[in-house]
Amino acid sequence: MAEIGFLGLGNMGTAIAGRLVDAGHRVTVWNRSPEAAEPLVAAGAVLAGSAAEALAQPLSFSMLANDEAADQTLSEANLGDATGRIHVNMASISSALADVLTDRVAAAGGTYIAAPVLGRPNVAAAGKLNILPAGPADVIESLEPYFAVLGARTWPLGDRPSAANVVKIAVNYNIIHAMQAIAESVAMVERRGVAPTEFVELLSSTLFGGVVYQGYGQIIADRAYRPAGFTVELGLKDLSLAEQSAAEVALELPSAPVLREMFETAVADPELAGADWCAIAEVTRRTPTV
Repeated sequence: MAEIGFLGLGNMGTAIAGRLVDAGHRVTVWNRSPEAAEPLVAAGAVLAGSAAEALAQPLSFSMLANDEAADQTLSEANLGDATGRIHVNMASISSALADVLTDRVAAAGGTYIAAPVLGRPNVAAAGKLNILPAGPADVIESLEPYFAVLGARTWPLGDRPSAANVVKIAVNYNIIHAMQAIAESVAMVERRGVAPTEFVELLSSTLFGGVVYQGYGQIIADRAYRPAGFTVELGLKDLSLAEQSAAEVALELPSAPVLREMFETAVADPELAGADWCAIAEVTRRTPTV
């Protein structure tokens, strides 16, 4: 049994922390809204009175919503003297902040590992995530028993933590394109009287197999956008991270402005705000017929 801290109990964080609790570890959990911790505490976790208390464990994980939340939670004050400690940040954050956090944790005496993940909350709950860690190789190797509880496969991405965040950003950028491609194709055939469920089954059973076309394709076909596994607001955040990451290396993303328009329209729509991020499909499907 290990002493572990876990910070950030949204849908993903709760599922991941739950796996660690079920594996028999003593997990000290913290969330900005303490009530989110109640199911985990009922399952055996310990509620931390502060972020600093959770970060004081020899090993801690976080799954926080965005750069602002990660920066505030993993502050110098909350880290304190982190000598010998390891912190694993599993959130999708910018590469720039990952570099800042790497230096901040090192200055406090600890080791920072970036380990963003691929998979929705139900995948996390089943321990089937793909985990993308980057940082010192020996530390990543020491974390493998925990990663084995959380994921189906670990993909080490070198010794610079921010590299893992860039890879996760690039993967999500691909997912966004796939969702928009499905939306446009579904709208095209739907207006000709073809059932969207049949069309999506054709796509995912032939040339476009895989979890994105199967999973998001079905959600789009059925318009089953709630409950959201990952919201349109978070999707817009990840698109912004892709734009930022590309700008840092002077790379133009020609399709990004169109995708931004889809997300901004969805976020501004009361029916779509808070829905699953693939609800951007409705922006295209609702386009008036000329």
